[in-house]
Amino acid sequence: MNSPAAFFYESQLAPYAARAETSRGRLHPEAASPERSPYARDRDRIVHATAFRRLEYKTQVFVNHEGDLFRTRLTHSMEVAQISRALARNLRLNEDLIEAIALSHDLGHTPFGHAGQDALHACMRDFGGFEHNLQSLRIVDVLEERYGAFDGLNLTFETREGILKHCARSKAEQLGEVGQRFLDGTQPTLEAQLTNIADAIAYSNHDIDDGLRSGILTIEGMRDIQLFAQYHDEVRQRYPNLTGRREVLETVRRMINAMVVDLTTTTAAQIQSHQIQTVDDVRSAPRLAQFSEHMHLEMQRLKKYLMDHLYRHYQVMRSSIKAQRILDDLFKAFISDPRLLPPDYQVKDDQQRQALRIADYIAGMTDRYAIKEHTRLFTVTDN
Repeated sequence: MNSPAAFFYESQLAPYAARAETSRGRLHPEAASPERSPYARDRDRIVHATAFRRLEYKTQVFVNHEGDLFRTRLTHSMEVAQISRALARNLRLNEDLIEAIALSHDLGHTPFGHAGQDALHACMRDFGGFEHNLQSLRIVDVLEERYGAFDGLNLTFETREGILKHCARSKAEQLGEVGQRFLDGTQPTLEAQLTNIADAIAYSNHDIDDGLRSGILTIEGMRDIQLFAQYHDEVRQRYPNLTGRREVLETVRRMINAMVVDLTTTTAAQIQSHQIQTVDDVRSAPRLAQFSEHMHLEMQRLKKYLMDHLYRHYQVMRSSIKAQRILDDLFKAFISDPRLLPPDYQVKDDQQRQALRIADYIAGMTDRYAIKEHTRLFTVTDN
């Protein structure tokens, strides 16, 4: 039984919010906590997980050692959680659940960001491929080792389905209940839907900040994006003497606010239009969490600009190529001679399982550990 405080909190939620009484439970049954809701326990377990701590040293866009002030997967996850909680509060959804999903959504990311994922997926092509959402689920279901009664963190169904944003049909068929919605075309909770968009809000805006800080992006160039120019003009008008970092941050925070307000308003209208009353209504309806058409187009323009001028900038591409080569070298070395792996990752007489354990090992590395491991294996030094 949950505490009176937890019951009071859930009594204030919208009827279509996720709540303990409608949860589909955990893989391994556990007694309810007298102090915390199931979703609060999920959040706390994630924060204490080894994979969560490692996010501090995993790339967002800029490789971790390139500068201490650029965002990492950990700071990104915290920013997604903040935006997600604001959205949940606006719509009277479950803040504990949405925070748990936000904090865990990137647990399965490789070192070196998307470049690392692309490299590991290519290495795993003959063994089923690699996808960070599935790896995040594998971490919380299997790989974390903290409890005597079960592997993984034994999170609730609702947190686990929120982690799994995308999934190929062939993979979904192997996942049981948590993969079923990809087969029958239903939706996850509103908390999961909104976290997915909060992720895009966070990285789009904060990549502007990091890109400007790095010197790769410029204010003049960013003003080609109408949404940026609109709020940059507003900042200039209100603070005519403001320059540098504060000018950028004032602009970015206004952009985030505009996106959050638009998403809240449009999603609320969708909920009303489809007469949503329960979590089951959410699951059977079309996707409800969405931007207005205008904001959706602005987001698409912003993403394209960042792709063309930041993610494909030659300096970022050089780091990406180096990252891909490091992971490719590591995988090839380990698959050709598994004795190079720590004993816990060695598998006898089963190359498929061996490849999976190599992917676990590499995906779990931080940027700097992957670089050190590559140096240990491939750099000859004179003693």
